Amino acid sequence: MKKISILSVVIGALLLTALSYAALPIRAQAASRAASSDFKEHRAIYEIRLASTQSGSQILNISGKMLYEWQASCDAWISNHRFNIVYEYADGAPMRIDSDFSTYESFDGTALSFTSQRKRDGELFEELRGQATKPLKGAGGKAIYTLPEAQEFDLPVGALFPTQHSLSVLDKIREGTKFYNATIFDGSDFEGPVEVNAFIGQPVDPLTGVKMTSAIDKNLLSSPARRVRLAFFPLSSDEAASDYEMSMLFHENGVISDMTIEYDDFSISQKLVALESFPGTCHSARPRLNK
Repeated sequence: MKKISILSVVIGALLLTALSYAALPIRAQAASRAASSDFKEHRAIYEIRLASTQSGSQILNISGKMLYEWQASCDAWISNHRFNIVYEYADGAPMRIDSDFSTYESFDGTALSFTSQRKRDGELFEELRGQATKPLKGAGGKAIYTLPEAQEFDLPVGALFPTQHSLSVLDKIREGTKFYNATIFDGSDFEGPVEVNAFIGQPVDPLTGVKMTSAIDKNLLSSPARRVRLAFFPLSSDEAASDYEMSMLFHENGVISDMTIEYDDFSISQKLVALESFPGTCHSARPRLNK
């Protein structure tokens, strides 16, 4: 069974917020407003469907929902993902997988706490917990899992946590960059850090692919949007081909309104079906993350 990845949605899916700048110096205020004033905290629900299969695949169907929440506390960015997915196979009974994954990423980008649980047909079969740390500059870091057993990964110099990567992609969009390579660690599995190649496409209509309903706050879809394609390469593997690839409609306020994830033998779509603002738990000044 292929696990549906939740890395960086995505890009973050992992996103930033409209900030308060009262405690920043005047020059820093101007730079931060220009870079971050459109980012929004939000809650979104996506419908997950099987999009295609390759010849010989044992997958008959995949269906489910994902709830995604992103907000800011007084000292960190918080993200929560909840997946409920049913897999149907040609040679076996359907299987229901429930996943909960949360991260707590410090504003300065030096610490990431993560926790996740996965259940198969209601029975817990995987639980992860740990923390990753790294200096602001000049050296690599380390990720340490405390559950279910001690396991460590070295993080290379320049590795990013998910929200840092989201911010960096936005910077590349504003710079007019088309290709961007980075190493990311998010703690969602035991694979360790991954190399991510991003291709940034041209601007598109922000409402492309969205079926508008009363459950979707249209104001959150009003910011500029682009197609972004990501290819993921685990550092623990010597394979030249990507582990999987992802194409998404990425809005400059951090909302992802449409996404397709492509594996070797099948692909799935994640369509936005509900979207609302999700205020953070702290209203004091929050700095922009360091690159």
